[in-house]
Amino acid sequence: MAGFRALARQVRDPDRERSQRRQALRKCLERFAPYGHRATWQHLCRNAGFDPEDREPDPALLVAALEELEEARAVWLAYESEVAARRRREKHKGIRQPTALDEWHRGTWGGRSLLRCDPARPPTPRLAEVLRRMIAMPGGVRDAPPYRRALRMERGARTEIRTEGTARRESRNPHRAGAGSRLGFGSPLPSQG
Repeated sequence: MAGFRALARQVRDPDRERSQRRQALRKCLERFAPYGHRATWQHLCRNAGFDPEDREPDPALLVAALEELEEARAVWLAYESEVAARRRREKHKGIRQPTALDEWHRGTWGGRSLLRCDPARPPTPRLAEVLRRMIAMPGGVRDAPPYRRALRMERGARTEIRTEGTARRESRNPHRAGAGSRLGFGSPLPSQG
């Protein structure tokens, strides 16, 4: 399985067909997709100026979309490096357990689905700008209490999924209130914290 940088080279490769270059860009989103796969794809297509359903878009537009994604990924990797360096310093001082600062980072490991939103209406600023705001947000998502695991965008409003001391999630769909425990999701998934 190719990594992000190898896929980025495929997007830029002039010897590849347009459809292959588009597919390589889509695969980049399997490695890094801040809004989730579909919403990030819609955002990149809109900002670069090609239709998401276009199977053979202009290669210059694909490269423009890739550059926006790479810029955002660089912001995220720098943030992850800062967190890793801080944790090394804390461990050197004997602080072995993650602090409250790490709660948000644990739930967003890998840079996928950092800010879930409606695929039809992803945020309009460049991805890197949104990530910078999220990372720099004082008292925001990163400083949320431990029971606050994820935020979803639903019809333009933020919806929280909470876990209380019982480690059970609130149902998002009232008609399926007991479905979580039958499927074995009584505790939060690793991607949710």
